[in-house]
Amino acid sequence: MKPEQWKKFLQAAESPFCPGSTPCIALIIDSPWLPGFMGVSHLDYYFCRKTWLDANIEVCRRFPDICFIPGFWVEYGMAIEPSAFGAKIKWWNNNTPSIEPLLGENWSSYTTLTPPDPATDGLMAVALHMYKKYLPEIRNAGHVIKFASARGPLALASHLQGLTNFLLDLELNPDQAKKLLEVATETTIAWLKAQIEILPDVEAILLLDDIPGMLSPRHFEVFAYPYLKAVFDVFPNYLKVYHNDANIEPFIERLPDLGIDVLNFTHKIDLAKAAEAVGDAVCLLGNLPPVSLMVDGTPEEVEKETRLLLEKAVGRRFVLSAGGGVSPGTPASNLDALVSAALHRQVN
Repeated sequence: MKPEQWKKFLQAAESPFCPGSTPCIALIIDSPWLPGFMGVSHLDYYFCRKTWLDANIEVCRRFPDICFIPGFWVEYGMAIEPSAFGAKIKWWNNNTPSIEPLLGENWSSYTTLTPPDPATDGLMAVALHMYKKYLPEIRNAGHVIKFASARGPLALASHLQGLTNFLLDLELNPDQAKKLLEVATETTIAWLKAQIEILPDVEAILLLDDIPGMLSPRHFEVFAYPYLKAVFDVFPNYLKVYHNDANIEPFIERLPDLGIDVLNFTHKIDLAKAAEAVGDAVCLLGNLPPVSLMVDGTPEEVEKETRLLLEKAVGRRFVLSAGGGVSPGTPASNLDALVSAALHRQVN
């Protein structure tokens, strides 16, 4: 993102959206969408590094009114953190990589499992090298990297063990599940710190973890809240953005207590209802339907829904976005329609 875009994002996160003003537009983009949109294969995007750099620069040039976050994200689908533990990664030419669970039901693994070293282990080391190598070119293009990003503890744990086994453990083997979550939490913190050490412009943390949205309120309190909060508590001086586009409705009122500043949430929760639940403490980043509207809708439908959302957002801390990341297949015409509705209509 450009420095002026960061300033606008920061202002929107801290101040209510006023009548007559234009909203900040920010979209989470990563490899599920960007390679296909740019007409390159996923393998070229991941491993032909100039392709990665050119794609990220070009999408910013093509949509200058959109703040793409986290911005110049070195990611390999969900694979970075699990790979550092030795999880097997399968690569596909036109899709994000898949991850084979490392632990399964092998309880003995928990006694020796330790957090990896981001400087040397798995794709963490590769990503850090990428940031160091291309940061000068990113800056020369007029952009700054303001976010350190990581998958959250529950997302990592579910990839290490397999989602079904992990969810079953919360009820059947809670002590073992907590041990895994402790390691995952330490890993998440270490990974964020490693990025901050080599990216001098970072002022924000983006934590992505949908798995809490699969839990009951009781399980959320025991297996999600303490570990998410442990991550956010380590970074008191950073803007904290939490992405969860699963079903957070059963515990949405608890999310401000995590210490987050911005919440990216599902389109299935009405903006007004979400605002009432989190109060004035949290900025809402959302929440247009990412598939049924942004992929499958017409530009006219995108403009209409954007205007309706902006009407609801008046008086609230708000950044215009999708209810999740930009989905594969989202066309340029719908992003253009989003921008047009946001920038060319005065909100009453």
